[in-house]
Amino acid sequence: MQAAAGNRPLVRVAHVSKHFGAGETRVDALRDVSLEVQPGQVVALLGPSGSGKTTLLNVIGCITEPSSGRLELDGEAVYDGRWLRGDLRKLRLEKIGFIFQFHNLLPFLSSTDNVAVVLSLAGLGTAAARRRAVELLDYLEVGHRRDAMPAKLSGGEAQRVAIARALANRPRIILADEPTAALDSERARIVMDLLRKLATEQQAAILAVTHDEKIFDRFDHIFHLRDGRLDNQEP
Repeated sequence: MQAAAGNRPLVRVAHVSKHFGAGETRVDALRDVSLEVQPGQVVALLGPSGSGKTTLLNVIGCITEPSSGRLELDGEAVYDGRWLRGDLRKLRLEKIGFIFQFHNLLPFLSSTDNVAVVLSLAGLGTAAARRRAVELLDYLEVGHRRDAMPAKLSGGEAQRVAIARALANRPRIILADEPTAALDSERARIVMDLLRKLATEQQAAILAVTHDEKIFDRFDHIFHLRDGRLDNQEP
């Protein structure tokens, strides 16, 4: 699904560069990168190892500070030569959900509690947090596994629970780092179809770092990085 014309981008990266070190040891991880992601779009960041994909994802996730440039999330300028928010943890909690290659579920908590714990940390009461968790698990068609421990879940089920956890605080920006690398072809397609559903129904922007060729047809747009520079490619 392409975003409707005229929508304000949920992610706008403008002339962002990032270097590590100085002098002869300086490494330019990102070089004058600009991109936009609209509501309802699912886009990929592709490139060889060391091309800057993860650095760019971490910049957008407000984990890595750029060396220069501007970053806007959901219409808010959050970086412009410096961080414009004092509490980046709160910013991430408000605006961003993270999904990783490995689900990283807490092994001693059920599916419901793995999702609810995020809401509890955000200050929601226990009962309300569990209701929201069950609602999300049902939405992602894994509600029947709400009481299961992570060790009892299949890879696809565990990744759905991880997606529910990422959505707990209703972020409209979802950042995914190799979300299907640990899944077989069928489960990978299921997970990508779920992300597409989220983008469409919640008008979220989803950016995924991936090398997984079996899901390339699930993206609206591919941003290709090489040596820290960006080339745009359509799928």
